[in-house]
Amino acid sequence: MTEGGPSCDNAEPRANLAIEVVRHGGAWADNKISDALVERAAHAAFTVATPQTQTAYDATIVLTDDTEMTHLNRTWRGKDAPTNVLSFPAGDVVSEPGPLGDIVIAFETTQKEADDENTAFADHVSHLVVHGVLHLLGLDHMQDDEAERMETLETRALASIGVTNPYECEPETSVAEVAP
Repeated sequence: MTEGGPSCDNAEPRANLAIEVVRHGGAWADNKISDALVERAAHAAFTVATPQTQTAYDATIVLTDDTEMTHLNRTWRGKDAPTNVLSFPAGDVVSEPGPLGDIVIAFETTQKEADDENTAFADHVSHLVVHGVLHLLGLDHMQDDEAERMETLETRALASIGVTNPYECEPETSVAEVAP
């Protein structure tokens, strides 16, 4: 580039987080959920919840179906039913660079929730990715103050990617569970 020409300095800063998106089953193949959408939501959550860091982290996001999710939920939480998202942190505390853990999202449950809430499917998936990443970073919603902090970060991350606040006019229900 010549001096004075366009530069990358105005590009959106990306969190130092590598995301691998893995698709299980065919349900996700026919929808418009791209790897880029999933990665953008993960980066948004990572950016609002962590200070600027030069340290590299990585996470895997598995897009699966209710059958696999039921198996995971039964195995790790003793619940014989699907759920929308499970987070599997790599450790108890995020202290060193490396893997943060895995997030698993179930297609059918997520689609039903989006339909029931009259929410765009892509927006709901983005919310679940943000929610899952925050769990990998050690946030939780078991206590009221924790839930408030987590919802604030979710709302801020989602706003940064153009997704409206999912908690406005929404019944009080948990969107995700954390596996041990």
